[in-house]
Amino acid sequence: MSEALALLLAEKKVLLADGATGTTLFDMGLTSGDSPEFWNDTKPENIEVLHQGFVDAGSDIILTNTFGGTRHRLKLHHAQDRVFELNEKGAQIARCIADAADRTVIVAGSVGPTGELLMPLGPLTVEEAEEAFFEQMEGLKSGGADVIWIETMSSEDEINAAAGAARRIGLPYVVTASFDTAGKTMMGLPPAGLSKVFNVDGQKPAAIGANCGVGASDLLSSILDMTENDPEATIVAKANCGIPVIQGEKVVYTGTPELMYEYTCLAMDAGAKIIGGCCGTSCDHLKYMRKAIDEHLLLEEVTRPTVDEIVVKIGPMKNATSAANDAQAPRERKGRRRS
Repeated sequence: MSEALALLLAEKKVLLADGATGTTLFDMGLTSGDSPEFWNDTKPENIEVLHQGFVDAGSDIILTNTFGGTRHRLKLHHAQDRVFELNEKGAQIARCIADAADRTVIVAGSVGPTGELLMPLGPLTVEEAEEAFFEQMEGLKSGGADVIWIETMSSEDEINAAAGAARRIGLPYVVTASFDTAGKTMMGLPPAGLSKVFNVDGQKPAAIGANCGVGASDLLSSILDMTENDPEATIVAKANCGIPVIQGEKVVYTGTPELMYEYTCLAMDAGAKIIGGCCGTSCDHLKYMRKAIDEHLLLEEVTRPTVDEIVVKIGPMKNATSAANDAQAPRERKGRRRS
């Protein structure tokens, strides 16, 4: 089981990950402020529909409904004593859908940030964070996850805590960060620095990359930085589906299926080997992304895109690139504007 990701990647060269969990569940009736992880227990049929839709759209990797599955996130819902149970059930549901597919589908155990600040900025120690991640990952492994998928990270210390827990669990692991603040993570980590975070004496991640953030153009810029800095790494691109806009009481993402087709081609040209969608990415988007991968793999030659070419095809960036921000004085640096 632990070699499934590497074997499938060697076979297919580029893999399609899944789309949005949270926004899809909101469309099914999840209420803002509720814990999606509870649905692993109370509405497993909805989570089955979520995963089946992604598989039917062509995803090679499906992420479990466990992003907020640490005790620190679950305590907000008075469920810190249900960590193992909810993560195990989340992995079991995904495992069942994957095993019923007519092809190999990887189950990735989703692990998001604890939501706590680590010392010295906050009360949580690295050791306590690692134990919280380890507790979550025990449930994911018991439920049948092939790989641990550590995502939307911003802190080097928290990344290493999660990576340490994954090594202890004995599964391969993937790490993606969100470079949403002036081209870096909220804690100042640049895209080119992600591969340098991991302790040199431990098992390295199976893949690294970027997810979520402020839009596909910005994320693709981060992918260019990563592949230039570490051309041997397996890189993940999992961008939001366009930009969120408020329409009445709903948050709608502006990305069309055609835009996500272009994004997928550009991500491949930039060197990404695992490509998916984050917030707002539906099964309709994923079908176009599957088509993009299958068609683009047939090309004999590809050209590495520039940031300017990405902007022309995908749309303007919200932030300056990480390198451009480094070259400016602090007062001139361009980050996200408050909406």
